[in-house]
Amino acid sequence: MRQRVITAVVALILFIPILYIGGIAVEVTAAVLAVVGVYEMFRMKGLNIISFEGILAALGAVFLVLPKERWFFWLPAQTDSTMLFYLMVMLLLGASVVSKNMYTVDEAGFPVLVSLYVGVGFREFVNARGESLIMLLFGLFIVWATDIGAYMIGRKLGKRKLWPEISPNKTIEGALGGIVSAVVVAAIYVLAFSGQQDFGHGLPVLLILTVIFSIVGQFGDLVESAIKRYFGVKDSGNILPGHGGILDRFDSMLFVFPIMHLLGVF
Repeated sequence: MRQRVITAVVALILFIPILYIGGIAVEVTAAVLAVVGVYEMFRMKGLNIISFEGILAALGAVFLVLPKERWFFWLPAQTDSTMLFYLMVMLLLGASVVSKNMYTVDEAGFPVLVSLYVGVGFREFVNARGESLIMLLFGLFIVWATDIGAYMIGRKLGKRKLWPEISPNKTIEGALGGIVSAVVVAAIYVLAFSGQQDFGHGLPVLLILTVIFSIVGQFGDLVESAIKRYFGVKDSGNILPGHGGILDRFDSMLFVFPIMHLLGVF
């Protein structure tokens, strides 16, 4: 526990100024985190990221994260950085031809899926900060409130298992506690900042959306648990002592921010 607290404090000391500064600082940080996320997925599968497919997967995630206007301004006006990502896909598929099917389309599917999962999640993290710091923190507070509420309520009242085949310690009571916690925090947050930020919806709709975001965040956590269980590992990585890897800490956010964007919150 002491190690977890120390790591969390150090991470916040480094992370908060980056979020406050925004712009290039957030974009570069998100791109680096995306590359680490790709590395962790490859590590879990037992693949080397310093390889043809590993490097392309990392580049694909970076292409998705970084905004065209600042980083890929040299592209023709009618295209966007998504086309760079598709170039990565074409190269991976082309490897099956060059290798005479020694490298197969099934094998190419893994780096493509990893790039999309990590890249789009961190891209929407960047987009939320591009909207405003208030909007980014709105999403983060929902995720954090869900995690804390689920842990505390689950520990005190949890009896019925939520999804024991995937995550044995999670309970239905904890999941519901996480949703309630997120709604309470979101209501306080929106009321506090509604004069400074247009959240795109009124408070009643935002609270309904918060329920959705909380559920989506918990599902993202379960997805990461399913991946780790499939590969037979406890944590996605060890970059954060006491907390595991980057994907262990950002798994919920990688689902929440894209859904926030999809539902028009930013």
